[in-house]
Amino acid sequence: MAHFFIFYTRLRTEEKLLFRAAEDKGIPFSAVNLSDGLWPNVPGESGDVALCRCVSQTQNSALAVLLEARGVLTVNSSGVMGLCADKIVTAAKLSAAGIPQPEYAVAFSPEGAAEGAERLGYPLVIKPATGSWGRLLAKVNDRDALEAVAEHKAHMGAAHSVLFMQQYVEKKGFDLRATLLGGEVLTVIKRCSDHWITNTARGATPGKYPLSPEIRALLDRVQNAIGGEVLAVDLFEKPEGGWMVNEVNGQPEFRSSDGELTGVDIAGRLVEHVWSLASGTGGTKG
Repeated sequence: MAHFFIFYTRLRTEEKLLFRAAEDKGIPFSAVNLSDGLWPNVPGESGDVALCRCVSQTQNSALAVLLEARGVLTVNSSGVMGLCADKIVTAAKLSAAGIPQPEYAVAFSPEGAAEGAERLGYPLVIKPATGSWGRLLAKVNDRDALEAVAEHKAHMGAAHSVLFMQQYVEKKGFDLRATLLGGEVLTVIKRCSDHWITNTARGATPGKYPLSPEIRALLDRVQNAIGGEVLAVDLFEKPEGGWMVNEVNGQPEFRSSDGELTGVDIAGRLVEHVWSLASGTGGTKG
């Protein structure tokens, strides 16, 4: 019989919700704390399923690669994790699919950053290629600020040697966060903040937002381009109307979209979906 593992490194609200949901639904699972883990002593064998919930994207990707080598089905797959973990890779994938997103440039030097700024205009946003929770984002308003940020990045090591530069989008104080599971749109919420960064991890206030046919069609395109079993997609409203994709998260936190606000039990749906994959009754449509 297949085993269902939930791997984690920190007991966040999401992990507690997942454990409780699996218990309430009678889904057998094993919770495995990887904080002191060592491969190959990690459980899992061919035919098993694993929900990878490590806080670190790097740890999650490494865990998925190792488990997949044993024949374990991981959510998400290591390929989808790697794609979503790198904003440059994600932007390239969205571009290839013709999906609207903020205009961007990728600079390989401070000089290249200056050229990119001429094309994008000010203000612009410089993001680390990898990272979450809105960390190390910089809104750059002029040439002096750009030179300072680029110089600092140049001395921060190899991980910052490539600059992902994005056109600044005036969001009118909000963006949208959509959660997709198995290719289905589960929830869409509005994240409001006086700050230009609207992550709920940075204090943004979540609220309800209707799922329009236009948003659903755009999310279907993202699902087809990225793949994966569970995704969170951040959307900006375009100045001329309509929507564009800002980022795609392949290991999303979901407590702000779960339960009372949306009426959707994301944790319950997620454990049911992952468990169904063990028997081959589930899977994405994209």
